[in-house]
Amino acid sequence: MLTDGSSLNEFYSDFATVGQIPRSAGCYPSSIMEAKGLTPILNVSDIAGTVAWFEKWGWKKLWDWGTPPTFGAVGSGKEACIFLCQGAQGGRGRGGNTTTFQEDGDEAGDKGVWMSVWVDDVDEMHKHCVAAGLEVTFPPTDMPWNVREMHLRHPDGHVFRVGRGFEPKK
Repeated sequence: MLTDGSSLNEFYSDFATVGQIPRSAGCYPSSIMEAKGLTPILNVSDIAGTVAWFEKWGWKKLWDWGTPPTFGAVGSGKEACIFLCQGAQGGRGRGGNTTTFQEDGDEAGDKGVWMSVWVDDVDEMHKHCVAAGLEVTFPPTDMPWNVREMHLRHPDGHVFRVGRGFEPKK
């Protein structure tokens, strides 16, 4: 039971949906602030190499800045964008772990950013990533919070939780 009287299942049902993007949990009053967008910034060791990695995944280079470039952006679809900063603005670091969510503590080994990316078909994305030679650290799995997800690790230790919500089994 949560402090507002709702159950944990009700809490999780606000996050996992059948659609691509989770519903808001409604935990922030709109009178405080209403964000119009959010763009994560990844600290990367190599802008060109990172753009190439994202292109294997199906993303596109949006722009870069500097000669040689030390800042840039990749995007997917109409709205998803990630800024890339070479050697600054956050942490990075690949751990010695070879999996995520499979052994105790393996989700704490990498020192990069973890992000959720919502897609239409996790299993097709898994096939695409494997064929492209990208490192999958957790295979497509139905999670108890009503999300089918897989994990994809960037060479600098950033982990992407690629998922899609599903209806809970009754």
